[in-house]
Amino acid sequence: MSAALVAAYVGLGANLGRPCEQVERGIEALAALPETRVVARSSLYASSPVDAPGPDYANAVVELRTALGAGALLEALHRIEARFGRERSTRNAPRELDLDLLLYGDVSSEAPALRLPHPRLHQRAFVLHPLLEIAPQLQVQGPLADCLNTVRDQPIRRLGPRAAWPDECRGSGLPPLKPPA
Repeated sequence: MSAALVAAYVGLGANLGRPCEQVERGIEALAALPETRVVARSSLYASSPVDAPGPDYANAVVELRTALGAGALLEALHRIEARFGRERSTRNAPRELDLDLLLYGDVSSEAPALRLPHPRLHQRAFVLHPLLEIAPQLQVQGPLADCLNTVRDQPIRRLGPRAAWPDECRGSGLPPLKPPA
């Protein structure tokens, strides 16, 4: 990698097929991108869908160092999603793999095709918990940790290391989550 490397954070999620395996394969696909390397990855988390029907999700966040520009990286994420069978039929539809570009260096963009930071990252427990696990120092209009109170009603559970995944995670779905008390 000869060009300057930028820190980028990508959220991964899947709730169809074998969600945990899909997320793991998604991380492998990110690591195979040209001029890009994965430098940190969160644990896997199980979360309920937000503003959508369908089964629970497996989620994670990775930190990349990449020489790809923000637009090129987003295009690469869309190509990976397509390889996994992602169809953009309806917003928040269940999917085999979802990749969201959460942050790209200190770039801020309001362009319809490339909104950075991701406009809802601070409203989603499935993004905040894994992101804060690998990068607790991050700030987007203040410390990200300050956003946790606004998502405390969103069910989420850390699944831990791969060896500790429940059998259901390796199978066709995730164990059901219980709503918060």
